[in-house]
Amino acid sequence: MDFANTIETILIYALPVLLAITLHEAAHGYAALRLGDNTAYVLGRVTLNPLKHIDPMGTIAMPLLLYFATSGAFLFGYAKPVPVNFGRLHNPKRDMVWVALAGPASNLVQAVLWGALLYVLAMVGIEDKFFFAMCKGGVLANAVMFAFNLFPLPPLDGGRILVGLLPYPYSYQVSRVEPWGFFIVMALVIGGIIHTVWMSPVMGLTYDFLELVLSPLRYLAKTN
Repeated sequence: MDFANTIETILIYALPVLLAITLHEAAHGYAALRLGDNTAYVLGRVTLNPLKHIDPMGTIAMPLLLYFATSGAFLFGYAKPVPVNFGRLHNPKRDMVWVALAGPASNLVQAVLWGALLYVLAMVGIEDKFFFAMCKGGVLANAVMFAFNLFPLPPLDGGRILVGLLPYPYSYQVSRVEPWGFFIVMALVIGGIIHTVWMSPVMGLTYDFLELVLSPLRYLAKTN
């Protein structure tokens, strides 16, 4: 592995990933606060301070270890989950869906903004390869977080959304998976199953959406 290229890659992705994680977790806390639960707010988690959301092992050590161990072929990480007392929400079953959606939604918005910045840089004549790579990295990092977190298995956001949408007997059965959900997800990731049956198609749809939303800016950048 080329050490210089590795450092450059880390620098390119550092800011986008940090923002992606911070805003994702803060969005959960803010949505919960607006819907009746101030648990995250009281604990200082409704904040844009990344230090409040970073897990030293899951956010830093594990991704770096996997990056170097697999030459960048496999990455996995996580932030400290925002605590939510669903029983304090105005309508727990309905509102848990909105709280769970808030995180991935923040990543989708960030992906749009990084893509927009890419075209704006092109329109104003800035051709620095590092900033172009950072914008592309911002789109990719947020698209991955958006798609991955929507996987319908607790404790991922998609699992919480599924629990909120299903009628009670079925939602209860799905919610019982949560204590083992992390290990199941890890096994599915390592086995390549999530990539094949979920990430690949959802990422494709996500990029199609981004292409559509950013098409006016892409046209202006080409005609500028």
